Amino acid sequence: MAITSRMVLFSLLALLPAAAANAAEPNSPAPASPDSPSPVDEPQVKIRAEGDPADAYAIGIGDVIEIAVWKNPDLTVTVPVRPDGRVSVPLLGDVQAAGMTPLALKQTLTEGFRQYVTAPGVSVVIKEINSQKVFVTGEVAKPGAYDLRPHTKLMQALALAGGLTPYAKGRVILLRDRQGKDRRFEMDLSAIIKGRRPEDNILLQAGDTLIFP
Repeated sequence: MAITSRMVLFSLLALLPAAAANAAEPNSPAPASPDSPSPVDEPQVKIRAEGDPADAYAIGIGDVIEIAVWKNPDLTVTVPVRPDGRVSVPLLGDVQAAGMTPLALKQTLTEGFRQYVTAPGVSVVIKEINSQKVFVTGEVAKPGAYDLRPHTKLMQALALAGGLTPYAKGRVILLRDRQGKDRRFEMDLSAIIKGRRPEDNILLQAGDTLIFP
């Protein structure tokens, strides 16, 4: 009997180091699915200036901006932002504009004009917003390009497109441009509607394409 008790005790003591090691190791987070949108995908790089609010608008490709220099009408231009993200400015040539707030661009232009104009008074005004669009296609009532308003989510874009047709399969594919490459995400609409996957009702970004097969 005593021998049996000692054997049980030794067995328990042998298990203690392994149990302690397991307790010391933190649980590893589950790897993120490459086909699921995540918060990492949401932010867009924006060049801000000191004094810009956190939600300051970033100039985009296709937007039309007016650049004016006080008392220098020859330097005043209204120009579209080209596909390469630049605008053509008198004296300065091609200047990066896409991704910058108007205030950040104003500061960049002011510094550039200093070598030509004494104390340049520069203003940057957005005349047309053409870059903030999402594209909806597939089995929806009204496919097309839609203006993207702040905080627009996937299901709101579906509502703008008139909802699904009777032939829709209840899924949506999101194509999102990342540095010239499309990333593809696929979501189940019923899971969003029934509350099983509310996180899939993601915030949309300019240039997103939604395909409803």
